[in-house]
Amino acid sequence: MIGRSSQLPIIARAGGHGRRTAVVEAQGTFTYNDLLDASSRVAAALLAGRLDLHEERVAFLVTPGFPWVAVQWGIWRAGGVAVPLPLNSTGPELQYFIDDTGASALVLDAQAAPVLAPIAAARGIRALFYEQLPTFQAAELADVNIININSERRAMILYTSGTTSRPKGVVTTHANIAAQIMSLVEAWEWSADDSIVLGLPLHHVHGIINVASCALWSGATCQMLPRFDANAVWDCIAGGSVTLFMAVPTVYVKLIAAWDKASPERRACLSQACARLRLMVSGSAALPVSTLKRWKEISGHTLLERYGMTEIGMALSNPLRGERVPGSVGTPLPSVEVQLAGEDGEAVAPGTLGEIEVRGPSVFLEYWGQPEATRAAFHDGWFRTGDTAVMENENGVYRIFGRTNIDILKTGGHKVSALEIEDALREHPAVADCAVVGVPDPEWGERVAAAVVLKEGLKEALNDGDVLDLPSLRTWAKELLAAHKVPSRLLVLDALPRNAMGKVMKPSVAALFQSKGGGDSAA
Repeated sequence: MIGRSSQLPIIARAGGHGRRTAVVEAQGTFTYNDLLDASSRVAAALLAGRLDLHEERVAFLVTPGFPWVAVQWGIWRAGGVAVPLPLNSTGPELQYFIDDTGASALVLDAQAAPVLAPIAAARGIRALFYEQLPTFQAAELADVNIININSERRAMILYTSGTTSRPKGVVTTHANIAAQIMSLVEAWEWSADDSIVLGLPLHHVHGIINVASCALWSGATCQMLPRFDANAVWDCIAGGSVTLFMAVPTVYVKLIAAWDKASPERRACLSQACARLRLMVSGSAALPVSTLKRWKEISGHTLLERYGMTEIGMALSNPLRGERVPGSVGTPLPSVEVQLAGEDGEAVAPGTLGEIEVRGPSVFLEYWGQPEATRAAFHDGWFRTGDTAVMENENGVYRIFGRTNIDILKTGGHKVSALEIEDALREHPAVADCAVVGVPDPEWGERVAAAVVLKEGLKEALNDGDVLDLPSLRTWAKELLAAHKVPSRLLVLDALPRNAMGKVMKPSVAALFQSKGGGDSAA
């Protein structure tokens, strides 16, 4: 089948795993040999007789599962740059990603065809339907294996969430991706004996790198769901083969809700199954302490919190072995350097707030087509994350205070963390979830504004004012928070606006306060 290496480590390693199970999904069970065969066919179709795509961008929209991995690997093996497109995106959003990258080809499945096929036709872009890929002869497949792909080549473009502007394409090289994977494989002790269930979107670093790529690098098994479903995830965990699980906080909230609705016998079974896992991780958004505590009650696991982003992969992590500090994101991962910088750009002392800066082999190459934005993102070789944190003196762990320009509020001369206030408000007996933002104010600079979601049943049972109003919330909050941190604006919502990864879209929350006249307010 495949005799010569394409110099891509993840492909070369797959050859050594051969007949081991790589992917389990709705259509069946597939080995590493199956992945190598399918990806070589994708590569041959993309090459169409050429010897190398030479970093041409290939966008793809394929339902998560075995074909998704085969397409990603096939693009890499053909010398192309993989551009995973988000499921459930609108036509204009997909057009933006395709046009911005200048994609020369699209790979899609039948489910994506109604949206993507017209876009490809209108732009004269070659469209390959995964289900219709031809069967190539051995001689044609052999060409796939002679491409010498340097590790510094561009490998993938992922788009940031774009909460404050149009999404930017984050370019990572094959060397960046390998460094991101190896750092986590070492820190979290991945092995070929592992099995993980994947229900995260496959257009973000969390699902692509932390779960799928780490598993397939290690010779482990990745159980891939077409989309997240709480009961389906619980069924996978209950099956007994899963050893790791990684998700975002909102997923854990949904798993908790599903557990609560189960019968006592089912609950006992699920909790016992969780206890057999060796590691459970939370990331991509701040984990409420209340969720961490509740999950430990159900599963016996103290969730491992970590910190990363599209541009850097993962940078900080609580330990696999050793004490995990709730509310912290631990210490730097292998091969990653981290420092905190003040407003003057100089490193700050432990115990002092600063912006997280990262450098190392895992840091991305560039923002696609935006050299000025790329230059602005770096300071003396350090990538400026835009996140504010403090390194605690006593244990050296980092505690995230939020996005510097979103979650750090300046009110009455004080700097306050929206995340700290949110954790406090979630302790209120009526509050299921909340988001805190700053609302411009001529006197205070910013007012602390809280958007809250009430616990299930409360809103239907009583009028909002009987459950939670601003005066009662302020009275309650003053027992936990300094006066300048207590919200002076309040909105009660049915749900918080979130993106595909479950992150609250803070600009949208702020806009709600503006559109609703500031919500309930206090002088």
